[in-house]
This record gives sequence, structure tokens and C-alpha cells, in this order.
Amino acid sequence: MKTRPATKEQTLAATPREIPGDLTEATQGQALAVAGWLEEKKARDISVLDVTPFSAVADVMVICSAQSARHAQALADWLLERYAEQGIGYLGMEGYTEGRWILVDGNDVLVHIFQEESREFYNLDGLWSRARSLLDDPNPEPPSDKP
Repeated sequence: MKTRPATKEQTLAATPREIPGDLTEATQGQALAVAGWLEEKKARDISVLDVTPFSAVADVMVICSAQSARHAQALADWLLERYAEQGIGYLGMEGYTEGRWILVDGNDVLVHIFQEESREFYNLDGLWSRARSLLDDPNPEPPSDKP
């Protein structure tokens, strides 16, 4: 069992298990599929972040904005329908009733569906700013040890 980090530096430091590149192709593919499904239903400003070096909770965070509570709920419903079709399990969902911030826990992929004001307030994009975006370069070249 992991122990909880005592300091911010320990929280942000990568542990040996959680090194960059530890993200599996299956998890990466699932995260990019989730982003595509959300885009189909007009989610805005979709971010797909590889947080393996920084988080023991999930490997990827998918963050998007909805136009209203009803739109956020529709996005969550659509996502769960796609999960069911693909045989992907999920661990739970929070925030559905209010629709300001809906969290869908897909185990390795956490999906955050925000209304714009809540997304700005909680600023998860800023919190995970050191994470690699999978939408910018889904298959990056490994860093070279040579200068």
C-alpha cells in the first residue's frame, strides 16, 4: 500500500512505477476515443493529459467544457453509452445532478465535464500543466540522452 506524500514536492515527484512513458497503448487509445466521443456531442476545449508521472489515481485526465448543466449531463450519458457499447467498465460518477462538474471515473481514464465557470474556477488544466498532452502529439519520440 502506498503512503501519502508529506510535501508538495513529494506529491509532484515521479515514483519509479510512474515514469513518463508508462502509459499503455490501450489506455491511451481509450482516452483518445473518449475525447472523440465527447467531440461528437459538441464538448468544447477538450484536453487529454498523460498524468502517469504525477498521479497514482489515474493515468489520463480528459477535461472538457459543456455549454450548460443539461449539456454536461448529456455528455456524461453519451459517454456511458459508448462505454457500454465498447465493454468498458467505469467505477462511478459524481456531480451528475447539478451538472457543474461531472466526474466519470473510468479507472485509468478520469473524465471531467465542466461548465465553463467551474472549469475556470477549479483550473485543472493549470494544476496538471506539467502533464503531456496526448492531443498535441499522441506518439512522441522518446527523449534522446545525447545533446
